[in-house]
Amino acid sequence: MRNHASGTLAAIVATLINIAAAFLIGALLIVAVGENPLKAFGVVWTGAFGSLKGFSFTLYYATNFIFTGLAVAVAAHAREYNIGGEGQANVSGLGVYLIGALLPFLPWPAALALGLAAGMLFGAAWAFIPAYMSARRGSNLVVTTIMFNFLASLLMIYLIVNFLRPSTSMIPASGALADNLALPRVDQFLLTLGINIHENPLNITFLVAIVVCLAVTFLIWHTRWGYELRAVGENREAAAYAGVQVPRIVIQAICLSGALAGMVGLNEVFGVQHRLILDFALGYGFTGVAVALIGNNHPLGIIPAAILFGALYQGGASMAFMFPKISREVVVVLQGLVILFAGGFVGVLKPYLTEMFDRFSARKVA
Repeated sequence: MRNHASGTLAAIVATLINIAAAFLIGALLIVAVGENPLKAFGVVWTGAFGSLKGFSFTLYYATNFIFTGLAVAVAAHAREYNIGGEGQANVSGLGVYLIGALLPFLPWPAALALGLAAGMLFGAAWAFIPAYMSARRGSNLVVTTIMFNFLASLLMIYLIVNFLRPSTSMIPASGALADNLALPRVDQFLLTLGINIHENPLNITFLVAIVVCLAVTFLIWHTRWGYELRAVGENREAAAYAGVQVPRIVIQAICLSGALAGMVGLNEVFGVQHRLILDFALGYGFTGVAVALIGNNHPLGIIPAAILFGALYQGGASMAFMFPKISREVVVVLQGLVILFAGGFVGVLKPYLTEMFDRFSARKVA
């Protein structure tokens, strides 16, 4: 009989093996372009973790990946696959910006709370129509959420260019928000301790992301709603027979997914850009799919997976800068290999490893 511990351990080991395989093939790719893979990966490590500044950038990217990874994971527990994280994050930026534009006098704690609420509300609202179509009309959520990504991008272009852009500027971005709305940054905190790491985008939103991970963990595994969500994901017919309102749970799960993706807007608008710019969420939504896969759709697994991709983003940029032969496209291929192996192939090794750990456990008990 298989136990939960064996399955969890097998998932972790399978992920680590697949990540190692991805980097091995990535090393062959780097050799093919004429560079030393050990030196190249050393630069990736140094760029991502070798300094406080580099590590801060890694955690900044990881913050957005945590939000979009959680968005994918929550919907996945209902066997629904939200690929619309980018669109939901884009629209959430509008909600956060409106809070800042309408209430420019807010201190940062109030801006944090209201900006978070507005981002979640706009993200959930953008996810509602695909959620309703999936739950009530049987539409494919993957297709509808991808379509809504493009609709969100077009909507933001229209609003920014025609209404939010200052008349004196040709840049497709809104005007700057008040300085008092800016969220506290890590470099500012460290400067008060006498540590100067220069300006970087990591801010208090990273702590928000960690708290949200813990909250989602509690919600899914320690509440009645979470039990109903998992029951719907395991067997909709059995859940409906037991009295669970399946369409309601599906709609709520997808809207919550959109709300989680909407937290990216808080990080970008109040934490980093201090204005609303076009496509600030470009790439975060789709990377969130890989983060959820590698994290096995568990919030506590999503944190290290998000840091991994944050390191690939930050360290990959350093590698492309230090090695002229390694273009940005090679870095993207390396990221794709990690997604392919750690996300797509994890299910290949997991059954064999689970059986092996079960046998080992049974032999130890005997």
